[in-house]
Amino acid sequence: MIRLTEKQYRAVKRMTRAACANNDCGHCLLLDDGEPCVCVQSISYSLICRYFREAVLPADRQLYGEITRDREIDLKRCAVCGDTFAAGSNRAKYCPACAGKIRRRQKAASERKRRLRIKTT
Repeated sequence: MIRLTEKQYRAVKRMTRAACANNDCGHCLLLDDGEPCVCVQSISYSLICRYFREAVLPADRQLYGEITRDREIDLKRCAVCGDTFAAGSNRAKYCPACAGKIRRRQKAASERKRRLRIKTT
């Protein structure tokens, strides 16, 4: 979930009121089930509404860049080839292409070592 700063929150709230097609006087039409429901995007410091994120937010390129730039921090460099990749965890060290090769190499070394231990005992 993307957390917003105070400045970003105010800009998103302003955009929600002005440009969101699902916002009707502060109520969300997508969440309306007979009773008016407050638009969650206008009251939250997180970027929750998928419609807003995909349809409304890209209209303001500067704000869109600020908010999505935070996600680029998750990109890491592969220790083998040097390409950037989106890490699935903080322990990720290799890109998916190199991870398979490294895993096979490590497994082969482990098996060689295991076979050597069995022979000597």
